Amino acid sequence: MFGKLMMAIAATIAALAFPPTHDFAVWVFFIGVFVAFIIEGVRIVPQQFALVVERLGRFDRILEPGLNLVVPFWERVAYSHSLKEVPLDVPEQVCITRDNTQLAVDGVLYYQVMDPRQASYGSANYIAAITQLAQTTLRSEIGKMELDKTFESRDEINRQIVSVLDEAGRNWGIKVLRYEIKSLTPPEAILRAMQQQITAEREKRALIAKSEGQRQEEINLADGQKQAAVLSSEGEKQAAINRAQGEASAIRMIAEATAAGVQSVATAIGSAGGMEAANLKVAEQYISAFANLAKQSNTLIIPTNASDIAGFIATAMSVLEKSRPVPGIETAPK
Repeated sequence: MFGKLMMAIAATIAALAFPPTHDFAVWVFFIGVFVAFIIEGVRIVPQQFALVVERLGRFDRILEPGLNLVVPFWERVAYSHSLKEVPLDVPEQVCITRDNTQLAVDGVLYYQVMDPRQASYGSANYIAAITQLAQTTLRSEIGKMELDKTFESRDEINRQIVSVLDEAGRNWGIKVLRYEIKSLTPPEAILRAMQQQITAEREKRALIAKSEGQRQEEINLADGQKQAAVLSSEGEKQAAINRAQGEASAIRMIAEATAAGVQSVATAIGSAGGMEAANLKVAEQYISAFANLAKQSNTLIIPTNASDIAGFIATAMSVLEKSRPVPGIETAPK
């Protein structure tokens, strides 16, 4: 305000220095003072912003978004705050884990001004305050965990830091919404050791998977051989049953055919001229047997008396005579 008044006074002196504007110097002074009051007294507050007004050095009110009036010299805008969510980068720092391993950690936190009055008078610099508190809390949480646990517990670390910062931020008029760890970087030697451990673990899993595959392959082959043997034995069993049934059927059919043939012979012998035909057939077969015997061997044994042939035929005919069916009685087939 004082700067604008000095500009109005300077403009008035300039008007007095030039004769053509000498009569308008007073008007120049009043116009300059009026413009200075308008500029200082009218404040347009953007959306999601808050201006803290002090009256004679004491807190008076908070200007809301829109058009607002401030009395110059009597009131002044002391602080301006953004009510938006603000990301704040937390510088990287070296933390010591529970197993005495150095770990470089950096992160980012998100905060929002909830109470412009507390944000103005609760802390001289709330941004530096929450940054330092975030770093100290992070070192404390990392120190409670071993190195391997820190990589698995990022969410837990983030929650603990947010809880501590949010509780402390109430006195500063801010709310810490969330904290995210951007990177966890152990020393180079630790990285190499971790890489070797990961490689060994992967090789172990590969060997286990390979052995499991071989074991399953052998189980499948054994199971296949077992099933093949069972099916083969079942097939052999069924084949044997089929052969036995076929042989039994063949024997039964041969027996039935033999019985039918014998019955036919007996019936033919009982008919007229049947006995003479039977004598002739027996004689032919007897002579044929001797003929075949002579073909198969150089030595031929014949009866000493040719009348033995007639005796053999008579014996055969006596058997046929006994098997002749009695007239008037039918022989049932066997």
